Formats: sequence, structure tokens, C-alpha cells
Amino acid sequence: MRGLVLGGGGLAGISWETGLLHGLAEAGVDVPGTADHVLGTSAGATVAGQLASGLPLAELYRRQTEPALQNHEITPPAEALGALLDTVGELMAEIDDPTELRRRIGELALAADTVPAADRLAVIAGRLPGRDWPAWPLTLTAVDTATGEPRTFDRHSGVPLLDAVAASCAVPGVWPTVEIDGRHYMDGGIRSSNNADLMTGQQAVLVLAPMTDPFLAGELAQLESTGRVLAVTPDEASLAAAGPNPLDSAVRTPSAEAGRAQGHRIADQVRALWTP
Repeated sequence: MRGLVLGGGGLAGISWETGLLHGLAEAGVDVPGTADHVLGTSAGATVAGQLASGLPLAELYRRQTEPALQNHEITPPAEALGALLDTVGELMAEIDDPTELRRRIGELALAADTVPAADRLAVIAGRLPGRDWPAWPLTLTAVDTATGEPRTFDRHSGVPLLDAVAASCAVPGVWPTVEIDGRHYMDGGIRSSNNADLMTGQQAVLVLAPMTDPFLAGELAQLESTGRVLAVTPDEASLAAAGPNPLDSAVRTPSAEAGRAQGHRIADQVRALWTP
């Protein structure tokens, strides 16, 4: 059993992950086509939702790199992400309990002045070539704003794929929360940028982690208790392509191109992991 973990990282993360998977496929390693289970968080939820459409990676790559095909995005104020990080840092300094920390962040998410929810949902809809859950196992993550508890969605949850992707991408303080069955959800990255520990039990796991994540080392250790693991983070060129603001739509083309090149370079490593 082989698992693919797609972590969070804004528009830069979406493009980098897409480019990297495309580069791997060009080098003869079709990870999405041979994975037994895919887990997506935030940007990774978008990539997973796009893979669910069945479009070839080459086409998904074109949608990231060719301006005429790129989705209309709403670019938040540059200071919004910085303010979120500052606030989370302050809360972490005073709150030890992870669930309570997430609950407090949830309060901020609900109170934040953001773009209208309908406008944000339209953006997410534009990213997805299809709206149906795939037949293969796909899990997307989010966090309940009221309780701070994590929530996962799959094709058995009774939740539309569009809503699940939107919830997983709802960065608190930047984007509106997503209401599902009377509850409000925010970005799954508030639990962990990758939530890779949810893939424990696979024989081999490939983790694409676009952002620095303090929880990743511990999650990888859990994965290694049951199988082989390879975590891939952006190389120097990919970091430069993402720039200081991963939510800026201008980073899409350079991030995808850098990811594609990195995919070519690491193909042998991934092939060794992925070969039964």
C-alpha cells in the first residue's frame, strides 16, 4: 500500500506540488496514478481535488503555468498572512493545549473581516475541473472552529468535494470559514501543515511538504514505524520561486516550473521508494 501526502502552502504550494508530480511523471514515476490513498491539506487539498478530476498531470500543469488557463484568484493583502502568523505565535506562547489553541484560532477565524464566502467559494470552484469524489481513497483535512477538533472528509462523508476542499483551504483571518451541516470549518493546516501522521499504516509514503512544519519530524517518525517514507520539501530554486508571499497569484508559473525541474532531479529517489 502506497500513500501520497500533499501538504499546505498557498498558491505556491499548489503550483509546486503540481509541477513536481508532473516532473516525476515525465521521468517515468506516476505517483498519483499508482497511489493507494491520497491525503490533502489546504493547498494539497486543492491539488488532490484536481487529481480527482482525472485530467492528465500535463494538463493540470498547463493550468498552473499558462496565463490564459490560470484560475482567477483573489489576492489577500500581503499583511494578512503576516498578521496571522504573528497572532498564532502569540497564542502558542500562552496556550499549551493544542486543541484549545486551535479553538482560539477558530474564534479569530469567525470574527475576521474577509471577502464574502460566496466569492471565495467561486474561486475554489474555478480551481476544480470536476466536482465528484474519485473512486480511489481520498481524504481531506479541516478543523472545526468551535471545538478546535480536526475533521476529515472523504467520499463517504456526505459532503460535496467542493465544500471539503474549500474548508481545508480556509486560512483563518485570511479567508472566510466554510459552513458544512451547521458547523464552521477552517484550514486543516491549523492542526499540521501536512497531517502526515494520518497516513500511518502504509508500506510506503511520499510526503510533499511545501512549507516549514514543526510537526513534520514527529509525523515522519510515526510513518516510519510502519513503512518507508520520503519527505520532499522545496529546493533552493523552488523556495526562490515562491517568494515571500505564497498567496500571491504571480508565483504560480515560476513555482510550477521549479517543481517540475525538482521532480526530474528526485525521480530516482521517489522510484526507489515507490517500487514494491
